[in-house]
Amino acid sequence: MADQPVLAQLHFGREDAERDVTEGLLLRGGFLPNAAYRGALSGRKMLIIGRKGSGKSAICMRLMSDAGHAGGKVLVTPDEAAGEEIRRFELQGLPGDSAKALIWRYVFAVHAARHLVDHAKGAHEGGHKTDSVKALGRFLKQNGEAAGGGGRLVERLAQGARGLQTSLSLEAFGVKASVDLAQSPSEGARAARQLEIVEQGVARAFTDLGCDGVVHPPLLLMVDQLEQVWSAEPDSNSMVIGLLLAAKHAASLYGRSVRFLLFLRADIYDSLSFGEGDKFHGDELRIAWTEQALRDLALARARASVGEELTEERLWKELFPETVDGEEITGHLFGRCLPRPRDAIQFLNLCQEKAWLDHERDRITEADVAQAGRQFSEWKLKDLTSEYLVAHPFLRNLFPLFQNTGYVVTRAALTRRFEAAAETLHHDFPAYANALTLPGVIDVLHGAGFLGVRRGNDVVYAGDDGLPVQPHETEFQVHPCFRAALGATTAFDLRRYEPQLADARVSSGNFGPAGSGSSSLNRDDRLLMQLGRSCHSILAQVGRAVGLTRDVRDEITLQVSRVLGEVNRIPPGAAASVGVDVDDYLLTTAHYFNGLAAQLRASGLEESTGIGEVAGRVEEEERRLRRSAGGSYGSSGESGGP
Repeated sequence: MADQPVLAQLHFGREDAERDVTEGLLLRGGFLPNAAYRGALSGRKMLIIGRKGSGKSAICMRLMSDAGHAGGKVLVTPDEAAGEEIRRFELQGLPGDSAKALIWRYVFAVHAARHLVDHAKGAHEGGHKTDSVKALGRFLKQNGEAAGGGGRLVERLAQGARGLQTSLSLEAFGVKASVDLAQSPSEGARAARQLEIVEQGVARAFTDLGCDGVVHPPLLLMVDQLEQVWSAEPDSNSMVIGLLLAAKHAASLYGRSVRFLLFLRADIYDSLSFGEGDKFHGDELRIAWTEQALRDLALARARASVGEELTEERLWKELFPETVDGEEITGHLFGRCLPRPRDAIQFLNLCQEKAWLDHERDRITEADVAQAGRQFSEWKLKDLTSEYLVAHPFLRNLFPLFQNTGYVVTRAALTRRFEAAAETLHHDFPAYANALTLPGVIDVLHGAGFLGVRRGNDVVYAGDDGLPVQPHETEFQVHPCFRAALGATTAFDLRRYEPQLADARVSSGNFGPAGSGSSSLNRDDRLLMQLGRSCHSILAQVGRAVGLTRDVRDEITLQVSRVLGEVNRIPPGAAASVGVDVDDYLLTTAHYFNGLAAQLRASGLEESTGIGEVAGRVEEEERRLRRSAGGSYGSSGESGGP
């Protein structure tokens, strides 16, 4: 390993936190403490919310490690069987949310009781002889929940559910369930009373041991990976709402003795609607990643993998190319990722693999980054479909609306495309017909991070601010992450100008008709000068259209500059000698301008952007060129592009 180049050792870690911990990188300097981690560690926040791949499980794994939370810790990660047990749990006399809150409270109480029985033996001399602790031990044993034993979570859940629905063994707390609880008016009231007795027993033991989070760090109870057992059904939502209600109740009951952390995917949390929802805002902490934070994370992980003091300059200027397509490397890389660690890790590792594994290079080239970018884009388009498969199963069927076209799309253009596809979408997804409207589709695509919306001179994607797409907003952009996979690599679906002249037949010099000072210019030269002036006139008008999105302005400029660049390569006085029929050349170019103007007018861009003035100038120059060349179209105009 030591004699291998640095690039061979370079690795940015695994996409999933569990493997990252196993292989050591997450705990070997590859973890970047952020606001979400600090909020979780301090106990100030109870709900850590983020998109898939945003680092929720990484925070969880870090807290579970020796370098994380110093006290006792328990991680609950329900599998499908456990999730099904919770979803099916019902109690007569209680709504679904409240019933599922009880089963979650039972899970928390049992974990806390097991912790206390074990903790009293190891951290408190004689603590295990305390009456309240002994009572917990007896309760756990009588109900098959003995500390140190256990079985799978689903088995304990099933046992607890049966106990709450019938009767728990509460003799350890001096209660004969069959007698003392016989007067409960309903199954739900009976279960709630049983659970209160258990919770009071746990709280009493914390108090008797003096475990208030000061002498000993509090017990940390975490729940992660709920998305594995969630579906967009009412019972799944009740399962999550019940978890929130249970954690809020237990946090209040146990005070500083127990700390709760729930890691929830943003789309799941945002889909919930319940009366107590406004009481959780103070507990929320949403994970947000900036480009700079992703750069810092990448550097930390690169250093952890290489095992040496790797500087930022060496990473981004020696191991990676400084620029790609004229764009600074970090802007190119992180601008093509959704703002979350998993995407960045995958893209960076893919660049390394293209260079080292595929080509055995000791540094990454622009070609490697470009090749990795295409594959990464295809991955992410598929991953987006998977991420939202439960909530929006129709998402994949919306992508053809954006294939092989410009990545800037207006509401008007999207309206035309959607209307053509609406009947098929409604037929294939009848249960989602209410969501499959143009405003609904725009909201879904924006919320998923697929579409950004133009606000002023900026394009805003989901997460940049909390404001949804407004009805008056009319211009959108496909996120750079997905453009290569869709074939939407140019800003605007403009007809590309195809050169009319073969390179071998024209001069490669930098002079041209527009720059000649000769007083004996022939007619061909004057016509070519006119074409050059028309191009400059159009470019000047584009420059004044400050309301245009920069990407659209650049695309128009690119095509007109291609025309100008070609005419400037024709030597003065030599048009005929290099085989250029200037009249036909001007008329064909005018034909291209005519089509360009029509596309600009049909773009759907707001007049306030200045697109109308640009189209008008193109039309004006097109008419001027036709008049100069004789007033009729030359050839078929097909050389202007397909």
